[in-house]
Amino acid sequence: MALPLQSRDQDDAIAFVGEHGQYVDPKIEARAVRKIDLFFMPTMILGYGLVYYDKAILGSAVLFGMTEDLDLSVVVDASTDPPQVSTDRLSWATSLFYFGMLAGLYPLTLILQRFRTGRVLGPLVIIWGLVAMLTATVTTWRGLYAQRFFLGFIESVMPTAYMSIVSSYYKQNEQALRQSWWFSSTGLFTIIGAALNYGFGQITGGSLKSWQYIYLLAGAITVLFGVFCFSVPDSPIDAWFLSHEERVAAVERLRSSQTGVRNHQMKWRHILDCFKDVKFYLVAVCMAAAYTVNGAVSGFGPLIVSTFGWSTLESILFQFPIGGVVLIFILVTGYISSKIRNVLIAQLILCSLPVIAGCAIIWKSTWSYHAQAPIWGYTIIGFFGPVVSLIITLGMSNVAGATKKSVMAATIFVAYCVGNIVGPQLIRSQSKARHYPELWLGLIICYCILIVTAVVLYIYLHRENKRREAVEFSTEKRDELAFKDLTDQQNPYFRYVL
Repeated sequence: MALPLQSRDQDDAIAFVGEHGQYVDPKIEARAVRKIDLFFMPTMILGYGLVYYDKAILGSAVLFGMTEDLDLSVVVDASTDPPQVSTDRLSWATSLFYFGMLAGLYPLTLILQRFRTGRVLGPLVIIWGLVAMLTATVTTWRGLYAQRFFLGFIESVMPTAYMSIVSSYYKQNEQALRQSWWFSSTGLFTIIGAALNYGFGQITGGSLKSWQYIYLLAGAITVLFGVFCFSVPDSPIDAWFLSHEERVAAVERLRSSQTGVRNHQMKWRHILDCFKDVKFYLVAVCMAAAYTVNGAVSGFGPLIVSTFGWSTLESILFQFPIGGVVLIFILVTGYISSKIRNVLIAQLILCSLPVIAGCAIIWKSTWSYHAQAPIWGYTIIGFFGPVVSLIITLGMSNVAGATKKSVMAATIFVAYCVGNIVGPQLIRSQSKARHYPELWLGLIICYCILIVTAVVLYIYLHRENKRREAVEFSTEKRDELAFKDLTDQQNPYFRYVL
């Protein structure tokens, strides 16, 4: 039976718990949250870990013969000693993944909003795994270009799905910790991936190259994960692992945050609201500036480390420390944000400083045989991880309305793609002797832009909260508006987190 137009226009939660607030037993609420954590957090950590590992494989694969097998490096001047080599093809192989993500983000994210979550994620993740496995069959750099583009297109749905899930299942003050849990898998899988790639590097027999085995394993695990994704519920309303009273508690407790739960109707006025919202652009600039580091590190990290005189396998092992920094400090900043209110932007700025310092150390230190200083600089660059995690939380905790949340999630990762596309293009193999000055100077400039933009965002959100606090407060009216699927700008009871 079709819902009346007015019902479809409102949040799904209003039909489940009604317009007026009701008492929630703290014990039942705690039990519901614990079950939600136990289902989603391991699932999301594995899922986004596979996304990150899948992208970062390229950095190790080039050390295992992919560069030569697919002609990813080209001698541009044979008269020098050693010959001058261009890695522009490798740069474009890295960047084309993100062009694919750019193409897929808005359509796939809006499809995810329109249809049930499990029915969208399941097929897409299985296709993603199959495309990843097909990398082993690529024989030319042109084929790799096509494969990377389609891989990025399919994978684009994963981060936006996770961001939307967290904003639909958790209160504002809980989101920073949960966003940090799944995003910390970038650090965890940097370590796991490095260990796996080190193991594959020991393979000398068989009909395939080491890099081909890596892609086959990653793709096979992803296909299995895709089968599991069919079980992902659409919202707390139909979470199959909760009892009825736990589902009521899981939905009702979200009323105070005013962020809503779920609505399958795409609303053009929400999209317009996004593009009229100042913070929409400020968050996007922050994300684009922050992720230029990853664009360079994920595709070229092991290659850059090998420049310091370390062997292929040793270069891969040096991904452990940077992965550890990413993992630990994403979790630390998420935990601090869950305990102390309005410290997101302050932590973001503080974590940006080690990234700037790391870039300067690598650039200006001596690149002698087994040099220590650039390795330390490379390690502390890992603070880009908590910076990005905090930006995700800032973006998703500060919007309401189902369509607006979807568009914000997609836009955050459009900016993520822009940063990842720009990063590899800053690497010029011809300037290797001068320590890639374009790369490190470019990254330092990007992080200075990030800090200034974050300060502007803080001032904007603080002033907006002050303006809203002057509005006459009504608990009854606040409860009534909570599940009307209003955007944050339409709802005077919405409060921004800083």
